[in-house]
This record gives sequence, structure tokens and C-alpha cells, in this order.
Amino acid sequence: MAKSFPPIEPYAHGLLDVGDGNRIYWETSGNPDGKAAVCVHGGPGSGGRRASRRDFDPEVYRIVMFDQRGCGESLPHASDPAVSLEHNTTEHLIADMERLREHLGIERWLLYGGSWGSTLILAYAERYPERVSEIVICGVTMTRPEETEWLYHGVGRLLPGPWEAFRDALPEADRDGNLVAAYHRLMHSTDEAVRDRAARDWVAWEDAVIAHEVLGKPGAYSDRTDASLMAFVRICTHYFANNAWLKDGQLLRGADRLAGIPAVLIHGRLDLGSPLKTAWELAKAWPDAELKVIDDSGHTGSPAMQDAIVEAIERFGKNGR
Repeated sequence: MAKSFPPIEPYAHGLLDVGDGNRIYWETSGNPDGKAAVCVHGGPGSGGRRASRRDFDPEVYRIVMFDQRGCGESLPHASDPAVSLEHNTTEHLIADMERLREHLGIERWLLYGGSWGSTLILAYAERYPERVSEIVICGVTMTRPEETEWLYHGVGRLLPGPWEAFRDALPEADRDGNLVAAYHRLMHSTDEAVRDRAARDWVAWEDAVIAHEVLGKPGAYSDRTDASLMAFVRICTHYFANNAWLKDGQLLRGADRLAGIPAVLIHGRLDLGSPLKTAWELAKAWPDAELKVIDDSGHTGSPAMQDAIVEAIERFGKNGR
């Protein structure tokens, strides 16, 4: 049985004005005087998973959750095509996290998250290493062009049917080029029907990659409200078409900035969409990071991965504030 703590509710929450007309939703739960930890969600554009609170001992941790710009309970919501994403970039999200830390009066915090969240964690930690006590990542990504290329092109070699459906849903002229950029263009169509169809074709491919995993489930990405789905795909295509505004290999080259920050990198050996190579390379460049490979897990996790997450967080909880 995978470890987790009983459900808890936040003791405080709010909307923080971060500029550019954006307000990000945040909440805190657990021990108000405990060790601070922030959950950084994936996607980009998924919104925070409230169940992540249960990965932390509420007697030990002050648990911070927030929704990144444009998604979850943050405002304005990217499901509205009139909402510009001009001020929604990795730089903006780094600044939002730092503003939230200051707003909550936290000196240093543990960073926890995975998938896209791990990219944002690394970008924030390399910018503000003095503000980070420890890091726990499950599902390591750095959003390098080669990783995006693999997820939306390369892995199609293993799933040719779903990938051809993903490709062939595009206009014929776009099928031999950059599929992510083509979907990004469709998500900016003035035709609502075109945007809706593109969003559903995008998540159908994401679903196919996850469903292929041993412990994966169908509908992992498409099982969300229409507004949430639209915001997710708008933001995903926006970030991936722009390589997350990161120079190729930037986060790996900057790993020396993380020296002295203890970390546990937890990655599923069977992760089809985000192969182990990225976690392996980061662990080699970051001596303070311990890599735990979970043999039975893909991107969606497993009971063994959940146990490893809780164990790492529990261990760091003993380090004090």
C-alpha cells in the first residue's frame, strides 16, 4: 500500500496579484509554523493537484500550493481565447514563485513537483539557490528541444497508430513539419470549432502515451472540464512551441548553481514520454542529488514511486527549517 497522509484542508488561501493583470491562486495547509514546502505542478497548465498535500506530514510541514498563470483557480483563465499569453512565460513563473515566497514570509522552502514542474523547479532553484532548502522531483524533465521532439514525434515509432492520428488531424501542409508549432497555430484560430478540435486531438495523443504504460489509465489528460482542457492545451503548446524560453541545455549547464542543495530525483524506468536519460544526465551533473529509479513505474507513477516520494519528503522534514 503506497504511503500518504490523511486528507487535509487549507487554513489560508488567496489570489496574489503578480502584475500584468494576473492573479495566482495560492493556499497553505499543515503546520503554519512548520518547515515550508511548495508544490510545483506540471503541464504546463494543469493546475495544482490538491491531493499532493497528502504527500507531506501536516504536523511537520507548512504546505504551499499554487496554480501557475492562466490555469486552475488563477485569473484570468487561459480557456478564454481573449486572454493573452504574452505575459505567461518561464521567466514570469519564476518571478511569481519568488513573489509568493515573499508574500508568505518564507525564508527558504523545499521544492516538490514533477514533469513540467521539475523544469520550473530547476529554473527557479538555479535563479534563487539561496531560497531553496531541498528538492524532490518525480519525473525529471528539462524541456529541452530533444525532449519535446521525442514526446511529440519520436515516441510515435512505438505508437504509430495514435501518432498518425495526431499528425493527420493537422492541415496537410503542416504534417511534415513541427507538429507542436502547428497545434500552437490552431489553438490561436479565430474559429472556436478549430480550437476545440485541436485541443481534443492534442490530449488524445497525450492520453495514448500514458495509457500505453503498464499502470497507465485511459483519459488521463482528457478527463477534465472543457475549460481546464482548453487552458491546458493553450498553455502547453505556447510553452513547447517556444522551447519554454530556455536556451538548449540551459538547465543542465546551470546545475552547478544547485551545489549544496540536497535532492532526490525519482524517475520511472518505464516512462515512455520522458525517458530516464534526462534524470540520469541531471544526476551526473548534480552531486548533491540522489537518483532513485523506480523499475515498475512510468510517467503516471506507481505505489513504489509514491513510497519513494513520501520517504524523501519525510527524510528532508527531519532537516529542520
